[in-house]
Amino acid sequence: MKKIKYIEIKNLLKENSLEIKSEISNEEIFLNIKTISNSSINDLSFFSNLKYLNDLKNIKAKACLIEDKYIEFLPKNCKPIIVKDPYLALALITNVFNEEIYKSNGVISKNSIVNSKSKIHNNVQINDFSLIHENTEIFENTYIGSNSNIGPNVVIKNNVVIHDNVSISNATIMDNCIIQSGARIGGTGFGFEMKTKQKIFHRGDVLIGKDTSIGSNTTIDRAVFDTTTIGEFSNIDNLVQIAHNVIIGNFAVIAAQVGIAGSTIIGKNVTIGGQAGISGHLIIGDNVTIAAKSGVTKNIVDNKIVAGFPAKDIKLWKKEIIKNSIKKWN
Repeated sequence: MKKIKYIEIKNLLKENSLEIKSEISNEEIFLNIKTISNSSINDLSFFSNLKYLNDLKNIKAKACLIEDKYIEFLPKNCKPIIVKDPYLALALITNVFNEEIYKSNGVISKNSIVNSKSKIHNNVQINDFSLIHENTEIFENTYIGSNSNIGPNVVIKNNVVIHDNVSISNATIMDNCIIQSGARIGGTGFGFEMKTKQKIFHRGDVLIGKDTSIGSNTTIDRAVFDTTTIGEFSNIDNLVQIAHNVIIGNFAVIAAQVGIAGSTIIGKNVTIGGQAGISGHLIIGDNVTIAAKSGVTKNIVDNKIVAGFPAKDIKLWKKEIIKNSIKKWN
């Protein structure tokens, strides 16, 4: 079990410009970070949602990340760590407690196969039964799990983590990306001429921007021509389908079971809720939020929040829900 001193937490938050105030000793040790209801005497907890205000009275944690205005609800057995944004502080601190950090040990398993026409840089780990094809270049400090199939025509930059059972071809993965188990990147997409059903051969590739995470069993198809692109600092959940020639901007957050049809362009800082579907050849603006289970059939301008099928401004959608509910009860 990982032991974390309070001084480590304090320094981390200060490095990320989060003001912090507490009377806890720098040498105080925490064994874990847990929710209010599941915490124990050696844990750190957090309060960031008013739904759990009544639960605070029974908190058993040693300390709690909390806003100043709520410390009166905190019992004396739990010391406050006062921050303006407890949830952001929590997100940062979870990285300190994270024990599942995959760092390359520089060992290439004898049970893996590395093509002689590939190029492997320093300190790359390749685990059992993984296959590295020709015309593949893997840069420093990359970790590749077991049973993964990499290449052909792949570039993997520095400090990338690729978990077990991943397939990547015709793609470039930039620095510090994480590819979860079962992901499929760079395969041929779903495209054909409608009248004759003639299959369209895909000749393009995929680009995954730096510091991006791709979830388990997510598929990202290579472009017909040009490049299917996922922007930097994006988080793609499990079981997402991203079709050929899609372009997604930086800082995207896409939840599970979303489907994005071919050649749609999505701006930066877009959030897409689970099971939403987006038609092909659309333009989705910057800072757009698409609610879960929405069906997007038209372009969306910047800064919009949409919901429903067909997706519309969320205020209109809510009015329709209320109107239909009234009709139902009359």
